[in-house]
Amino acid sequence: MKHRARLVRGRLTLKQALLTLLIATLISLVSGSLELLGHAHTMRRNIEQRTEQQIAIINGAAAEAAFQLNPELAEQIASGLFNASDVAYVMIQDDFGRVLANFDARSGPLGWLGEALFGDMLEYQAPLRYYVDDALPASRVGEIHLALDHEHLTARFLARSFSVVGISILEAFLLSLLFVLFFHVFITRPLLRVHAAIIETDPALPAQWPKPRLKGHRNDELGHLVESMDHLLREFQRGLEQRDHLHQLSHHDGLTGIANRRYFDTFLESQWAHAIQTQTPLAIIFIDIDCFKAFNDHYGHTTGDETLKSVARTLNRCIDSNTDLLARYGGEEFVCVLPGKDLYAALNTANHLRQAVLALAIPHAQNLTDSVLTLSMGVACQHPARDESPNHLLQLADARLYHAKNRGRNRIEAFRPVFPEA
Repeated sequence: MKHRARLVRGRLTLKQALLTLLIATLISLVSGSLELLGHAHTMRRNIEQRTEQQIAIINGAAAEAAFQLNPELAEQIASGLFNASDVAYVMIQDDFGRVLANFDARSGPLGWLGEALFGDMLEYQAPLRYYVDDALPASRVGEIHLALDHEHLTARFLARSFSVVGISILEAFLLSLLFVLFFHVFITRPLLRVHAAIIETDPALPAQWPKPRLKGHRNDELGHLVESMDHLLREFQRGLEQRDHLHQLSHHDGLTGIANRRYFDTFLESQWAHAIQTQTPLAIIFIDIDCFKAFNDHYGHTTGDETLKSVARTLNRCIDSNTDLLARYGGEEFVCVLPGKDLYAALNTANHLRQAVLALAIPHAQNLTDSVLTLSMGVACQHPARDESPNHLLQLADARLYHAKNRGRNRIEAFRPVFPEA
């Protein structure tokens, strides 16, 4: 009898344990299924956000590579993206369709699960836009193409699915609940804080991200993750600063600090197109320092360089930097672009420039016309037409400058000699 009682109690205990396990398993399976649906949605959102952030972060550097037609820089950028675990294909093209960098490790066709989960979000394409100047619209200089690895994403999702199913089968409901609670408090919540900090990060200032302070995780994997993320974002910041420095070097003359010949060509083209559209005049002043080679030979190249800086600063202060442009054309030559100004306004500006440099009273013992540093200028103005090139206007100003030199220097020439040396 005692044996039967123990047997019955054992059976009841077993049934109760089995029933409890069954109920807990069913509830856990339902909960796990819902969790898988939520995980699929969250995973898709996180993948899209992370991919778009990666493209946004490297867009400026990729645009710089496309603008400079620099395959080496493009290869470095594409390689950095390609080494990410989710990326299977990266290609960077310039605006002529030429491939600057291409990494491809795409696998076979999509399975039904990969198609259902990620089929509509594997391909990404974004234009590369290069900001020549804050006052000008961004120029499209190429494209970046990116494809995610569907097998890797599916494997990640299946790994998570097996984990949820395994927990649902092997653990009791209460233990699962306690585990979820523990996981949320000590793992998920800190990860969400890290995720929120990344979302709030300004792509233009990644080093200034709101780095989270995770209590109790300083020396564990989460703490290491935060420190690694901080190091990565600081490196991105350094890369952005290097890109900005290269941008500064590519558009400004290294000696005088004003615009260089390359930026002048870009600015002239854009203002020529704008003048055609708005039917407004465009003027150019070609400027040359008189007898500057003799000045260098007499006073030395160090003094000559300092004089070029002083002249550039003086000329730049005499124009409206919001609309006009002063650039170093080469050697001792400068050029000034005056959008919207007619010939008489351009001549007044030229005279103002000439008088400002005369006021510097820089001694020039080798000058053929004066004892101080002087300028010769050629001025040209026209209403641009669609069948003409800005080079025509540039040649007119250059011809007027040549005329000013031949007529004795220290003067301004347009269609007739004006403002000669008194």
